[in-house]
Amino acid sequence: MSLMRGLITLCLLAGMASADIQTAQIAGDGDPGPYRHPASITELANGDLLLAYYGGGGEYEGDTACYGKRLKKGEAEWSKAFVLADTPWTPEGNPVVWQAPDGLVWLFYVNRYGDTWSDSIIKGKVSKDGANTWSDSFILTWERGTMVRGKPIVLNNGDYLLPVYHETGHDREIVGADTMSFFLRYTAKNNDNKWVESSRIKSRVGNLQPAPVQLDDNHLLMYARRGGGYESVTDGYIVESESFDGGKTWTEGKDTAFPNPNAAIDLLRLENGHLLLVYNDSMNSRDPLTVALSKDGGKTWPLKQNIASGDRDFAYPYAIQGKDGKIHIIYTADARTTIHHAVFDEDAIGADAKK
Repeated sequence: MSLMRGLITLCLLAGMASADIQTAQIAGDGDPGPYRHPASITELANGDLLLAYYGGGGEYEGDTACYGKRLKKGEAEWSKAFVLADTPWTPEGNPVVWQAPDGLVWLFYVNRYGDTWSDSIIKGKVSKDGANTWSDSFILTWERGTMVRGKPIVLNNGDYLLPVYHETGHDREIVGADTMSFFLRYTAKNNDNKWVESSRIKSRVGNLQPAPVQLDDNHLLMYARRGGGYESVTDGYIVESESFDGGKTWTEGKDTAFPNPNAAIDLLRLENGHLLLVYNDSMNSRDPLTVALSKDGGKTWPLKQNIASGDRDFAYPYAIQGKDGKIHIIYTADARTTIHHAVFDEDAIGADAKK
């Protein structure tokens, strides 16, 4: 989709979003699908943006595969979708693409071996040439029900922390109360592809799809999606946990003040230390999609801004900050058939409130 068409889409899609937020549809008709859902994005060392998502006939169809699209630096058109991972006779899901500080590009994704995500494992691939070619796949977790969704972070000591979770239950409409988030730690300097588990995070109704940030060498904060079902509730909130030993062990998950309609969220630490939270500001609907900003390590969130609204579903946000300081948020919409890309400066959050 061209940049001009994308800017027109802003008026139709974003509803109450600030005019300082530019939004474009970057996957939809013409891309493998019609189901196109959890998407991730990374900025490559050469300035290109790389998108990853999984598509196919539907969430539980057997034909799903992981696809990529690339926006070359300085260009306005994203490439056609291309296959990143497609295991014969086994559906894929939830690709996470990420370039590490040493230049290696990682692709983490899920293979499902049963009727629900509780029969999934995490696999991976790496690229040494800027995501042009990829290694064979490798298995990251053997435990059934383990999944990936969020981006890794680089800790102050140089280790990588990959957010993962263990989903339980075999009901497609209910996430089990013993579903727990945890993290896999990779010591990059060892270069041995060993990932060590943290403790697991218990909470009232279960939690999944964690998003961590590091506040100082020892203190980390995590927000996660709640478990449970999709019926209307009055007590559905984003779950919070903290680590005080650099991400090795975590406190029991507790409810925050942020509503959560059993939907993915994302949390990002900006270069200036501010925290950015992307979530559905509703307890029972994936509308609107809202960004909140904290300047005190998550103690208070005085500024927020809807980036998409309008009686539709806006889900699975994934946020990064580019080298130029711009914030990029990817999310899906239209019953998981389209993927959208919002770009803005931090000052756009709460911009309408300042006017």
